Amino acid sequence: MQIDFTEGRLAVKLDPSKNLLNQFIALNNRVLDQFSADQRSRIGIHTCPGGDHDSTHSADVDYADFLPELFSLNAGNFYLQLASEKNPERVLALIKQHMRPGQRIFIGVIDVLSTDIEEPETVRDRVLQAADFIPLAQLGTTDDCGFSPFEDDTSTGRDTAFAKIHARVLGTNMAAEKLAVSKSQ
Repeated sequence: MQIDFTEGRLAVKLDPSKNLLNQFIALNNRVLDQFSADQRSRIGIHTCPGGDHDSTHSADVDYADFLPELFSLNAGNFYLQLASEKNPERVLALIKQHMRPGQRIFIGVIDVLSTDIEEPETVRDRVLQAADFIPLAQLGTTDDCGFSPFEDDTSTGRDTAFAKIHARVLGTNMAAEKLAVSKSQ
C-alpha cells in the first residue's frame, strides 16, 4: 500500500513553523501504528511538490525543511520526487543524513511533468548517483509522481507515459548490472 503525502511539503509552505506538518505526521502515525511491524515495512509514503494540471504547489519548499519529519513516519518505503529537483546531489545527501535503518528509498528518476522522454542512460546515471548516498539494499527507483492521476494531465499522453516507464525499467536494470559488476570487483 502507498500513501500519498504531497500535503507534507505543502504543509511546510503554508505553515513554516511546521506545526501543521507535525500534526499530519502524528495523524498518519496513529493510523500506521494500527499495522504490525511487518505490515508497516511494506507500506510506502509518496511525496512530491504536486503535479495537478502540470503545475506544482510546493516545489519551492526545500527538502531540508521536510525530510527529517518525513522519515519519522512509521513506514518502510519512501517514494521521493527527485528527477525534477534542481540539485539532486544535495537532496541525496539530505536523504542519507535523515533516512533510518530499514527504510527503503525509491528515488524519482522520471520527471512526469516534462514531455521529454528520458534516455535509459539518464536513468542509469541518476541511479548510480543515488547509490553513492543510499545503500543498495535500501535503494529503489520510481517516477517523480503518477501519470494523469486525476485525468487532468494535458501534456503527457499515454505513449509518452509508457515510454518514460520503459526508460525507467531499462535504465534501472542498466544501473543494477553496473552496480553488481562493481560490487563483485
